[in-house]
Amino acid sequence: MPVDDSSELNNLTEEENEIEMSFLDHLEELRWRIIYALIGIVIGTVIAWIFIDPLVNYILLEPAKKSGAELQNLKPFGQLFLFVQVAIIAGIILSLPNIFYQLWKFISPALRQKERKYILSIVLFTTFCFLAGIAFAYFVMLPMTLKFAAQFGSEQIKNEFAIDEYISIIISVMLAAGFVFELPMVSFFLSKLGILTPAFMKKFRKHAIVSIMILAAFLTPGTDPVSQVILAVPLVLLYEISIFISKISMKKS
Repeated sequence: MPVDDSSELNNLTEEENEIEMSFLDHLEELRWRIIYALIGIVIGTVIAWIFIDPLVNYILLEPAKKSGAELQNLKPFGQLFLFVQVAIIAGIILSLPNIFYQLWKFISPALRQKERKYILSIVLFTTFCFLAGIAFAYFVMLPMTLKFAAQFGSEQIKNEFAIDEYISIIISVMLAAGFVFELPMVSFFLSKLGILTPAFMKKFRKHAIVSIMILAAFLTPGTDPVSQVILAVPLVLLYEISIFISKISMKKS
């Protein structure tokens, strides 16, 4: 029988339109998820600005007081820009549950129906991991770092830190620790995609421990081995937790 070329062409065109519309739908979904996340950040920034004075004086400046570091402002509007920066970053941290929720809602179409019901739990666990990293940096890493920086050097040279440099160190260390503590969540996600397996992580456990010790030595400003161990132990525990989470994820898959 003769083949109707026009019919086949119409079918192909319809399939292309469906694919194109599907792609455009994904872009539209992504756009709205980004808008919702930005709205949450704006609300969080406003809340942070309302409490900006106690946030700066009793939280961010507290490690400097305990370490004996002296701070100074070297720019005419330095403190104004500093307060705005702190409010925005605090707003992002406050809106983390909403950001993670929007992220997982965007990913949810790729999940099975029975997996979607765990989105709330995943959001809470992801937020907890990030906040745990921030807390660890604030209560463990920063006191050691600032104490070393404040006491290092000659007694004839007074150590005074510019406030913008100090806040930059504080924020960067806390955010870096927050992302590092997301290792279990990353392990879960990569295991779901089939990229990471528990066998692979067990096989390279020794290499990971060596890498963790090097990372701890790099993050610890002093040469005290005790400080390096204090930093390395939580990272090793996170790696072991990631193996366990990867194993559970693979079983469910």
